[in-house]
Amino acid sequence: MCGIVGGICKNNITPILLSGLKRLEYRGYDSAGIVVLSNDNKLSRVRVVGKVINLETSIQKQSLKIQGNIGIAHTRWATHGEPSTQNAHPHICFGTVSVVHNGIIENFLKLKQKQKEQGYDFTSDTDTEVIVHSIHQALKTSVNLLKATQKAVKIFEGAYGLGVISSEYPGHIVVAKNGSPLIIGISDEGNFIASDQVALLDITKKFIFLEEGDVADITFDSITIYNKDGRQINRSIKTSNLNSKQIDLGDYKYYMQKEIFEQPQAIRDTLESRITKNTVLLSAFGYRAKTIFKNTKHIQIIACGTSYNAGLVAKYWLEDIAKIPTNIEVASEYRYRNPIVLDNTLLITISQSGETADTLEALRSIKKRYKNIHTLTICNCAESSLTRESELILLTHAGPEISVASTKAFTTQLVSLALFSVAIGKCHKQVDKQQEASIVDGLNRLSGLIKKTLEQENKIIKLAQSFKDKFNAIFLGRGTMHAIAMEGALKLKEISYIHSEAFPAGELKHGPIALIDKDTPVIAIAPNDQLLDKLKSNLQEVKSRGSQMIVFEDEMSNVLPMKNMTVMSITHNLGRITAPIIFTIPLQLLSYHVALIKGADVDKPRNLAKSVTVE
Repeated sequence: MCGIVGGICKNNITPILLSGLKRLEYRGYDSAGIVVLSNDNKLSRVRVVGKVINLETSIQKQSLKIQGNIGIAHTRWATHGEPSTQNAHPHICFGTVSVVHNGIIENFLKLKQKQKEQGYDFTSDTDTEVIVHSIHQALKTSVNLLKATQKAVKIFEGAYGLGVISSEYPGHIVVAKNGSPLIIGISDEGNFIASDQVALLDITKKFIFLEEGDVADITFDSITIYNKDGRQINRSIKTSNLNSKQIDLGDYKYYMQKEIFEQPQAIRDTLESRITKNTVLLSAFGYRAKTIFKNTKHIQIIACGTSYNAGLVAKYWLEDIAKIPTNIEVASEYRYRNPIVLDNTLLITISQSGETADTLEALRSIKKRYKNIHTLTICNCAESSLTRESELILLTHAGPEISVASTKAFTTQLVSLALFSVAIGKCHKQVDKQQEASIVDGLNRLSGLIKKTLEQENKIIKLAQSFKDKFNAIFLGRGTMHAIAMEGALKLKEISYIHSEAFPAGELKHGPIALIDKDTPVIAIAPNDQLLDKLKSNLQEVKSRGSQMIVFEDEMSNVLPMKNMTVMSITHNLGRITAPIIFTIPLQLLSYHVALIKGADVDKPRNLAKSVTVE
């Protein structure tokens, strides 16, 4: 969840570190800090609470001190200890060793007590401080910083991505990865480290993606990597397809707005090379996909947050289209309840970042217990941990998603899951050529349909005005639209801080209807499907309780407006695949504009981070 950047270069490293931290701001953080090994071989540190701009201002006031060609920097999201200067990274031990850390050290209290007995003072409430003390202690009996770090990490329980420098070894940065993403960037200007390649795109496109248990010793002109067994090993250098312009705002005010309007192109990119005129290509899932899909009798989906909502839509599709029993569960619960996995189950993980801690650990635990299980991940990041640890991979081509609130990642996940539903349905002879051609036609029309929906933004801005003084909201849907209602409620609560919940419309009389009054707006989704008449009856029940209502409908649904009810036609002739994707768009726009009216930080909502890489 936090951000790491560091490096060794020819000139002053400070501007590169600050630029990298700015690139990582989207991940969510509450404090920031930097430490540079100065030209007189001293560790010079600046830490602040708040934004990177505050750190930059503080550094400018003491620019001569914070200069050198080697350094590490960090944006912190509080886990242990409140947001404060003393809890901000980097941490330093006895003026000679400094560490930045992503992750959580679960046995830190035990280590802390032992270190206090050894004479170490603690100046923060963080778990990270035991790391820097451990490395300092290990240096007393090690020949160099690398060996000390390798020795120290053996006693840590939990997750970590580490960057370590020392005034005693001025030409080196040592990094270690276990459960938290970490990469090395290679450039003519030097060698660099980061938790995300986005941080380094201005200076390099060549990256090494470290694997679990790796420890590396980095100098200006060399990189030496050791695996979890301590054996020296080569990791391949990958060239990134990303560029810095993809993560610039351009003419947009916020990244969320930019990413909402990028969805037509993101969906085209996700469909490219996965479909022909009338066919979904099985080869898009990997050369073994056909065999694995044919033998699959059960599907288990695990995911978190927005990705969970995408998986819930897929459950309907897979059982309806492919006729395969499908379960979905929140990863943080699944990994701890000793689930029973039936024979011939395909385990599907869904994640934008591919680093979601609970999803990743759930995958690992199931692979450990069931050796013959097959796995598929749907992910937006090609070199993520999930993609490396899954058997089959389908990448969404959403491009970088910077805003914490997911938009284009969600809709491209839905497109990918639709492709999968057709592909596995074909393997089980449940999808004939005519049905496949119809679904492919709908997928091809999606980009145009989304563009037309986005043209209704001004109407949605007017609707958003009515939420200015609201503190609660209810979303309703039936079938796949319940999952879309859940996603709409999630978007509204996370960026506008309005308490919002989603319910299946048929469940109203089983409790939720007690919440409805004139101060609680109700947002309903009304596609023209077999449940439409049932939904209309549910809307009457809501209306009789005096609620303000907004209904997003298919033009053919013909929901009759009533007092205090606004009915907005989104489009028409939507199928079971296209409807959930299209109805997502007005809910995204509504949440975005309500958040603007509420004065919230749309891209970086309070208490949230983009990638949840710790429990």
